[in-house]
Amino acid sequence: MMIFIGADYAALGLSPEELQTRMGKWFAWGNKMEQAGILRGGEALTPQVRRIVGENRTVSDLASAEIKEIVGGYYTVEAKDFDAVQAIAQDFPDYDLGGTVEIREIMVFDR
Repeated sequence: MMIFIGADYAALGLSPEELQTRMGKWFAWGNKMEQAGILRGGEALTPQVRRIVGENRTVSDLASAEIKEIVGGYYTVEAKDFDAVQAIAQDFPDYDLGGTVEIREIMVFDR
C-alpha cells in the first residue's frame, strides 16, 4: 500500500487550472498502474478528520488547517517487494508540493 501524505490542496491556494493539471497527473499515474496490471484499488480522502483517542475515548474534530500534513489517500498495488513499490512511487504527482509516499505492506492473516 502507498499512503499519500501532504498538505490539503485548498490550503495551498492552487488555482482551478493548477488543480486540473494536478488531477491530470494523478489520473495518468493511476492509468499507468492499471495498464501495468498492478493497481488493486485506492481512494482519495476528504480533509476532515475525527480522532478518538485513549482510554477515555476523547473525540476531536480537526480541520486540515489544524494539521500540517494529512493523509490524502492511498493506492493498493501488487508488487514483489518494497523496492518494486518504491519504483512505482517515483511518479507520485505531489513530490513538488512536499508530498510524501509511505509504503506499508498489508498483513494477510490465515483464517
